[in-house]
Amino acid sequence: MARQLTRKVYDLTKKPEFARDFGLKGQIQEAAGSSMHNVAEGFDSETNPEFIRFLRYAKRSCTEVQSELYVALDQHYITKAEFQDVYDHAGRTRAAMRGFIKYLIAYEQNQSKKVTLNAQP
Repeated sequence: MARQLTRKVYDLTKKPEFARDFGLKGQIQEAAGSSMHNVAEGFDSETNPEFIRFLRYAKRSCTEVQSELYVALDQHYITKAEFQDVYDHAGRTRAAMRGFIKYLIAYEQNQSKKVTLNAQP
């Protein structure tokens, strides 16, 4: 989902008016890419707590994309339909990450309970 978000953002920033705003273009591309890269980096950490930390960064990057989309809309770089499509996708991506974080936290808590139960005489 984060990869698709990145692709959607890059497609939007190819529009001529958007492409000329180097600051916003770079910022939104970096935020979208960060959502994808942090998932990959967290996955490679090989521990759930570290993965959770990177997923939280990725989730925040989705929120940043949403914020920057408002700027693009207000500057008339994108249409309302384009805004809504990418905004909604960023929201779904963020929600999926939040759900995965909750799953990993519950898994870690369950593993802790198993260790505690096994340690009892």
